[in-house]
Amino acid sequence: MGAAAAGCRAIASGAAPLVGGVPVPVTHNPRNLALHAHSGRLVDEQLVNGMHVHVAMPDRAAGVAVLNRVRLWLPLLVAMAGNSPLWRGQDTGFASWRTVIFGRWPVSGLPPHFADDADYDRRVDGLIRTGAISDVAQVYWQARLSHRYPTLEVRCFDVQLRADEAAMFAGVVRALAATALKEEAAGVPVPHCLPEVLYAASWHAARHGLDGRLIDAEGRQQPAGDLLCAMVDHISPALEESGDLREVTSLLHRFLQHGTPADRQRQALAAGGFEALTELITVAGGTD
Repeated sequence: MGAAAAGCRAIASGAAPLVGGVPVPVTHNPRNLALHAHSGRLVDEQLVNGMHVHVAMPDRAAGVAVLNRVRLWLPLLVAMAGNSPLWRGQDTGFASWRTVIFGRWPVSGLPPHFADDADYDRRVDGLIRTGAISDVAQVYWQARLSHRYPTLEVRCFDVQLRADEAAMFAGVVRALAATALKEEAAGVPVPHCLPEVLYAASWHAARHGLDGRLIDAEGRQQPAGDLLCAMVDHISPALEESGDLREVTSLLHRFLQHGTPADRQRQALAAGGFEALTELITVAGGTD
């Protein structure tokens, strides 16, 4: 059944801007019911929508090597992709409230650095043995090895207002992965980043989006535009090689002109209230 047939409108927002007081019903399958019994209110408030980008990897060892490098860019991607500023009818003050909501699960947020693929598997198995999660599907890191496909799965994005901006982020992630593969093959050292700094950078990105300054991998505050330019410089050769350079940079330019999705949600709400916001984020209105 489509949304219209059910008397609803589908929206493209990282979080439901209007949340009622009644918990959302849980689909009656054994896994979802067990998850609700285990996690309670977390499931009741899981009214968030993310976007995942999968990039094929040659093997699991390569996937972990790429993960170790791509993880350093995740806070910037969180800042760019924030599309969930509203919750319970109010502005949260965050560009990506979805990041905060999703970060409450036992295994979530930024992935750690791994020695190799065996280390990855050993540590995931250890998490399952704790009983805090039931299986590998509950490893909710912002990037991980997919348990279904031979891919690296980057999961840090809010769902996007526009389909072409979702495609832009897919191109960026593919280029980051391709660049990481080349650096690994060339023996380029992985930049060191303290885990607490990376966590703080991700929280700061979810809070502020591209408004002002972000925290880089060395723990320094930098203008958001400078970090974005650094990423584009970093991935431009890979974008050129894949034939994506013109398309991705054009979409990035328009993206920056219009502002992040969180900016656009706030502008619509300020200009026309929830009627204008609804028009912006409904699928027909937000993807033209």
